Amino acid sequence: MRRYLTGALTAATALTLIGAPGARAADVTLTYAMWDANQAPVYGKCAAKFEAAHPGIKIDIKQDSWENYWTTLSTGFVSGTAPDVFVDHVSRFPEFLSNGVLLDLTDRIAADKVDMKGYMPGLAETWNKDGKQWGLPKDWDTIALVYNKKKLAEAGMTESDLQNLDWNPKDGGSFAKAVAHLAVDQNGKRGDEAGFDKSKVATYGWATSTADAIGQTSWSFLAASDGFKPIDKSWGTHYNYDSPVLAETLSWLRDLALKQGVSLSQEQTGMLQATAIFAAGKAAMVPDGSWNIAAYRDSGVEFGFVPVPKGSDGRKSMFNGLADSIWAGTKHPDEAWEWVKYLGGSECQTIVGESGVVFPARPEGTKAAEAAHKAKGLDVSAFVDVATPETTFPIPMSEHGSEIFSILTAAVQNVLLDRGDAATILKEANEQANSLF
Repeated sequence: MRRYLTGALTAATALTLIGAPGARAADVTLTYAMWDANQAPVYGKCAAKFEAAHPGIKIDIKQDSWENYWTTLSTGFVSGTAPDVFVDHVSRFPEFLSNGVLLDLTDRIAADKVDMKGYMPGLAETWNKDGKQWGLPKDWDTIALVYNKKKLAEAGMTESDLQNLDWNPKDGGSFAKAVAHLAVDQNGKRGDEAGFDKSKVATYGWATSTADAIGQTSWSFLAASDGFKPIDKSWGTHYNYDSPVLAETLSWLRDLALKQGVSLSQEQTGMLQATAIFAAGKAAMVPDGSWNIAAYRDSGVEFGFVPVPKGSDGRKSMFNGLADSIWAGTKHPDEAWEWVKYLGGSECQTIVGESGVVFPARPEGTKAAEAAHKAKGLDVSAFVDVATPETTFPIPMSEHGSEIFSILTAAVQNVLLDRGDAATILKEANEQANSLF
């Protein structure tokens, strides 16, 4: 185990660290925090392998719900009881960095010659600012469309009808046609037929999770396919939410629900997630992230995945990646680094991939995940094929992230709830966000 020492090194200290004959350093227990209940048992397998190779280090995995996770973590930073290692999300990264709660991994990476090119393109860079690395990539996700096979067949359609959909904010392209045909009212009339009753819809053709400023699984892939760029650059100082493209995209989605009635409106959605809407049979097609593959697999609904629609700028998906970071206040930084290095290494990433829960950050882990899904008869190529530098874009990241997220989320939701002119709402919110810099 590599040690990073400061100050004078006495002979007694050296014997303790190097290991006197027959001696072993006192056991160290590292806490490792995450929010995904599906992943906790898988990382337990990694922990067992790690502990066997690192006598004296024990891993205690703490898992909590998404909402509680961030509250507990923030409280731990303040009280000095935070986990030694924790799963980090890019939406929280700027805040944690500015608060000084992350351990800089740069020197350790260099000393141990960790190959940062061994991850999927763009993942390691996400966690680097001003030449310093604040986490090792854990996994990645993209967006695809999920369709109900039974409802597709009832509409007289096949998967091939959905495989290469196109979209534009004027008439919606072939995507809009598919959504309309998949919608059906209580009298059996479809959304593209005369007499369709939008006040009595049995199955909507389209639904999304509640939209927010990022729109990862609700609107981002459509806007980006038409050229929308949320921010000028990573860690930029100018947001572009006053773009006509975004106003057109959100207006189109609003009208799909409120005027045409073939989509579940944001008001009807409430706080429901796409997985719940789909499992309840309320929508024939939803967009969702690869992290929810297992949820659909366990939903009891026969389903399939197809790529998101392509627009004038091609097919686009938001590309998000989590990281394993070390708390700056840990009492065991060296042991924590050994664990994080193992988490980001090939052995653990392959173990995670074989579980089929997420797509690990390393290509070999992703291949293992693909094989695991294939063994269960599930084609996940809609997620994997779009995971390229040409077809993905990052979550917008900047200083003042929490404040900006709140401002822009309110604006996006106001547009979708038809509370005013889209361009005006977005322009005012964008000015407010940019004024923070």
